[in-house]
Amino acid sequence: MENEMELKGKFSNIYIMILFGIMTNDLSNADHFLSDEIMDKYNKIIEKNLANNETQMYDEMNVKSIDIISKEELEDCYLVKVKLISRYMDYIIDSITKKYKRGVNTHRIEKENLLTFKKLKSAKERSSVIKCEYCGANMDINHSGKCEYCGSIADVTEYDYVLIDIVTE
Repeated sequence: MENEMELKGKFSNIYIMILFGIMTNDLSNADHFLSDEIMDKYNKIIEKNLANNETQMYDEMNVKSIDIISKEELEDCYLVKVKLISRYMDYIIDSITKKYKRGVNTHRIEKENLLTFKKLKSAKERSSVIKCEYCGANMDINHSGKCEYCGSIADVTEYDYVLIDIVTE
């Protein structure tokens, strides 16, 4: 397993990629780090926003702190649970007029998030660049996980941690 600093950095980046993906209605930079259930959850939020001509905004976002709560070794995988405190302005604007509709846009709020990541024990060692399983091109997993040639999304479950649960309190 990676050291704690590497894990915290990786998990913080994934969280910020999710928020950015919701704002831009495009989770393609993060979807290779998300389980199908988590992807469905955030795609429904994006679909609802699009249907209502709304854009979710997260201004001045950052991760205030991240702590590893537990590391668990199961028969076939590792589970890592983290508590992540995030800070940002959280509001909705009209997608067409760009005018404020609702939420907090005057100051940052703090939210506590409990995230669970899973990595298979059979995970292969890899660099940040792997070969696309469809066309063979090099893919940068840390950047987007999307092949720039054929558009396929890398399946990182064979290589890395995947977010399987998130609870925001």
